[in-house]
Amino acid sequence: MDYTVKATSFPQEDAEIDIKTSKIAFGTTTKTADVLPNPAELFLGSFAACVLKNVARFAEMMKFQYQKAQIDVKATRLDKPPRMEHINYVLTIYSNDEKLNVRLLKKNIERFGTIYNTVKLACSISGSIKIIKHV
Repeated sequence: MDYTVKATSFPQEDAEIDIKTSKIAFGTTTKTADVLPNPAELFLGSFAACVLKNVARFAEMMKFQYQKAQIDVKATRLDKPPRMEHINYVLTIYSNDEKLNVRLLKKNIERFGTIYNTVKLACSISGSIKIIKHV
């Protein structure tokens, strides 16, 4: 598989990524640092999207139902050289399904996630899955 994105920026302005029919604005200036995602946050967003996509994928394969999945991602950044040192995530799945095998789901996410596997080559990752019974 090959992927293509296009990003554009102009001096003293913020930037935008074009992916298929989506436009994602991101900050490259200090004036929008509090309102637009920066490149590090987009990177973590991609990691989060990968995990959530795999929840949907493995729900079908493992035949479990869920009402919602949510992921919180935190990262530690080093300054010299600038890079992510560690990523920690908590994946919360709202489900009453007894067939949901959390250990197998976590193993599958960690084994088959494209972004997950790319990132783990560059920094350490730890995470957990929480199940919340949906009422």
